[in-house]
Amino acid sequence: MSRTTSSLSLFDDAPPSGAAKGFEEAFAAWVADQRDMGTLRRPGGTEVYRAMWESFSHWCLGQTPRVTVANLSLQDLQAYQAARFGRKAPDRALSPRYVLRLMRLIDRVLRHRAAQTDSLPNTAAADWIAANPEVRYADAEREDPLPEYLSIAEARQLIAYLSSARPRPGRSRDALAAMTWQEVRNRTSVALQLGAGLTPGDVRALTLESPVLQGARIRGQPWKLQVPGNGTSQPRETPIAAWAAQLLQYWLQVREEARVAGVFLFPSTRTGKPWLADSQYKNARDVLELAGMESREGGSFRLRHTFAIRQLRRGTSPEQVARWMGVEPAEMKRYERVLPAHVEVV
Repeated sequence: MSRTTSSLSLFDDAPPSGAAKGFEEAFAAWVADQRDMGTLRRPGGTEVYRAMWESFSHWCLGQTPRVTVANLSLQDLQAYQAARFGRKAPDRALSPRYVLRLMRLIDRVLRHRAAQTDSLPNTAAADWIAANPEVRYADAEREDPLPEYLSIAEARQLIAYLSSARPRPGRSRDALAAMTWQEVRNRTSVALQLGAGLTPGDVRALTLESPVLQGARIRGQPWKLQVPGNGTSQPRETPIAAWAAQLLQYWLQVREEARVAGVFLFPSTRTGKPWLADSQYKNARDVLELAGMESREGGSFRLRHTFAIRQLRRGTSPEQVARWMGVEPAEMKRYERVLPAHVEVV
């Protein structure tokens, strides 16, 4: 059945609360995870996305039959574009750049919803972008914000702090006796964000089967990780920087000696309960604060960006780095503007 676009009259029924609630819940859940990951750290950023989403959802709920998050299709997006795109600004026009931002937002929210509900992702927005090159290339690269990453001094300072949680030459385990297993866990998890390019979600998803020891140059020391898929990305493998691998090896010893149960590599409790997002975010923030990092907001992704720049600077192909990070190769282009000015990455 085709959908019609019209203004709501005084006699139109109000949009059903269930349909409106579906849009609201999908967006709220996505925003919560973005805040957890530190990607919505600009003042007013959430409000901008919320205004875009509410405007779009209002149009969807005004269609006949109504469009919902469950049945949104490529044809619906084409109808939306036809109704709004290309008009003059006073007439509620959508510029190519705005449309691109909106479609990307829709795609991210729908994929996040699919991951939460363990269902196939709705690719309508991604398909729409692919079918409209005049919009796909509207977002000039120079307008994209540069990825934030650690300076050489910051990286060295953080690595030194994280590594102080394990025995070093001249420092026995007795000197670390006062450190709890949770403190070792927290530092190791941050180490893997910097030394293996993991997201906070990746950290919480790791299991005891994730560290790979087979084929390691140093016996008993993990050299790569098997990262589980999360609904929006496929399972992947990523290497671990030597200093982070040493800390991970020590964490496995501490975990065993503390008799921490469960299948998760970094559980929340000794009984093995999953590490909740809010708790993991707070612990990572505290680690960065104690390490003396000046900028702690979005810190987790500064670590991930530093990993990407480090690998690219070493000559690793963008395609390989993208596979390690679980992203599309096109996302590596954002680092190209950083590399020419970046002399060294720890």
